[in-house]
Amino acid sequence: MGGAVRLRGLSFSYDGGQAQLKNLDLTVRAGEVVVITGASGSGKSTITRLINGLIPQFYEGRMEGDLEIEGIAEDAAFYERGRRVGNVFQDPRSQFFANEVAGEIAFGCENYGYAHDDIVRRVEDAARRIGLSHVLEERVRTLSYGMRQKVAIASARAMGPEIYVMDEPSANLDVEATHQLADIIRGLKDEGRTVVITEHRLYYLMDIADRFLHLRDGAVTGEFTSAEFRGLAPDRLLDMGLRTPNLYDCRVDFDGPAPGEGEAVRALGLVKRFDGTPVLDGVDLTIRKGESVALIGDNGVGKSTLGRILAGLVKEDRGVVRIGGRRRSARGRIGKVWYIPQDLDSWLFGDSLLDELLTGGPRTPGRRARALEILGLLDLDAIAGQHPATLSGGQKQRLALGVALIHRADLIIMDEPTSGLDGGSMRRVGDLIRRLSAQGRTILVISHDAECVLHCCGRAIRLEDGRVADDFRIDSAQKLLDRMGYRRLRRAPA
Repeated sequence: MGGAVRLRGLSFSYDGGQAQLKNLDLTVRAGEVVVITGASGSGKSTITRLINGLIPQFYEGRMEGDLEIEGIAEDAAFYERGRRVGNVFQDPRSQFFANEVAGEIAFGCENYGYAHDDIVRRVEDAARRIGLSHVLEERVRTLSYGMRQKVAIASARAMGPEIYVMDEPSANLDVEATHQLADIIRGLKDEGRTVVITEHRLYYLMDIADRFLHLRDGAVTGEFTSAEFRGLAPDRLLDMGLRTPNLYDCRVDFDGPAPGEGEAVRALGLVKRFDGTPVLDGVDLTIRKGESVALIGDNGVGKSTLGRILAGLVKEDRGVVRIGGRRRSARGRIGKVWYIPQDLDSWLFGDSLLDELLTGGPRTPGRRARALEILGLLDLDAIAGQHPATLSGGQKQRLALGVALIHRADLIIMDEPTSGLDGGSMRRVGDLIRRLSAQGRTILVISHDAECVLHCCGRAIRLEDGRVADDFRIDSAQKLLDRMGYRRLRRAPA
């Protein structure tokens, strides 16, 4: 079986931009699982686009050097690349075309004109192997992030490619979905497929990957086996901008002051149903002023719905919400509770960072001075005139926090603030949350990211079956990880 990939002396720069890859030499042997990691902007996604043909077909630029994919002629048409290379993107919604799961899995096969009976066989086989047979008639948009990622993998698998390219596939997944993704990748490896993965979250790949490559400024600066990677000192990982390879090596970093006595928010008996299906079924919780609290639980348990209800963006069917000790209607909560969504690209509207902070309020000299002061606090003042769309994921999160600060919200709710962030960016966002908590701000962090939670939260509330199932102080990494469902990843001491 083929599947080897070779890049020799390869340099690439997007039109009008700086070089993303610089004289890169990289070989992925057939049947290997290779993980490429490194800080955001180091060139990881550019490598995936070269392998799957999106460069230069959709992303134009200047390329020098050689790219060879075993079994694909250098002058082969783009559609031939699609037969041999399967793609799984960070957000699978960006690659969906059909409404139902079965149609999405069949889409590629239909485009290549496969016979009907062959398509049916391929769809059924891919669905069975990936664990989707029970949802073939479901609408893709109703599925959880984890299930959508499975659909993307099954859609690629139905084509029978020898090479799989996955760009940060775990970024939006909860703990169980990440376990399942690991099992799928392990299965592809057992079949002899070649898998190239770019990732920031590394822990779930430690027993699967053959090699880990560290990319910095478009060049490979380190190559490690799993054992070598596990042996890297924490300071070395920090310098490389990476996340930990073993979550159980993490420690509790949060050492914020004790919260105040007053209530920041209290929810009593919150109930919410969508199309008759209960999402929240009697949620009771209290968060005190100055607390930094994590809201945890699997995808689909109602965490984001609860956050939107507390912020007044969604109206509860029943129940009471108190802000600062006073009962507030949904409309009365808007502005007092600030909700920062996961998808910030559809949430930032300004022409510049400064304009983003000034939008929605008077443009007085005093408010402008306050906006510049906040940008300085966020370490964004040097790029105050830059367009928000050009920012990295971590910079967008800090800018979104700045919008909350200028509106002087009593409670800030952040929904998956470190999704898709590298280790350095994750720590910077966590440091900012810690700083705000120390200043008396109340922060609710909705997250699957245990590293982030351990870094910036002192307490966790876990939702299950529409209710609060657990409410505990985070006094050890093991306690948090076990209650988040990471037990399957625990390793015996070497």
